[in-house]
Formats: sequence, C-alpha cells, structure tokens
Amino acid sequence: MEFGVCSLELILSSERPARVGDQIRAELGELLAREVHDPGIGFLTLTRVTVTADLQQARVYYTTLGDDKARRDTARALGRATPFLRRQIGRRLRLRRVPELTFFFDESIEGADRIERILRDLSSERAEGGPEADGTGHDDEK
Repeated sequence: MEFGVCSLELILSSERPARVGDQIRAELGELLAREVHDPGIGFLTLTRVTVTADLQQARVYYTTLGDDKARRDTARALGRATPFLRRQIGRRLRLRRVPELTFFFDESIEGADRIERILRDLSSERAEGGPEADGTGHDDEK
C-alpha cells in the first residue's frame, strides 16, 4: 500500500514542474506582448518552458522571425529584460522561490522546417519525372 502512495507522490512531483512551466510560458507570453517595449524583441514565439524538479531553473525556448542578426538582437533584448520578467513572474505566480529564467533559441523548429523543405523538393522532383521518379535513383534511359 505504501508503494502506491510513493508512486503517486512521484507522479505528482513530476507533473508540478510541467504545470509551473506552462504557467511561466503563459505569463511570459503576456508580459512580452504587453509590458516589454524593447525594440530588440521582434516577433517572438515561446515554444516551451522546462522547469527543473526543484523549481529553481526554468529554460525558456523561443523562435523569432528574421536572420541571424535579428536572432542575436532578440537574445540580447531578452537578456536585458530577464530581471524584469523574473520579478513579474514572482508577482503573478505564487511560488516560494521564483525560478531563474534562461532563454534559448529553439533550434528544433528550424530543423523541422529544413526537413520539410527537403521533402517538398523531393516530392516536386518526383512529380516532374526526374531521375528519382521511379524510386531507384537511376536514370534508365541510356
């Protein structure tokens, strides 16, 4: 019977960081849209927030439109805004200790877009009847 209680505590303790991460993501989205007026933060999307089990660290993943320069400008602007954002999260969420916020550009979205472009290119080559149209990769006309 005690095993059931321990496993329930383990499940609940592993769900809490995810719930806190979801709350932080929602609050940060609101704050970035309405309260942060830094021109360095362009069009920004928060993709996910992971929080450590002890709720001390929050890794915030984001994507942004633009080239590498825009990406660097956004990273710098987020760095400048981090203390303000952390204070606001502390005021809005009832946590004993507000997690340290660390921002990371989400490379997974960019990788997925690249894979999608490659698949689309392959599909259009096959539709045009290129050498790969028969699936063998060989051009049978000699």
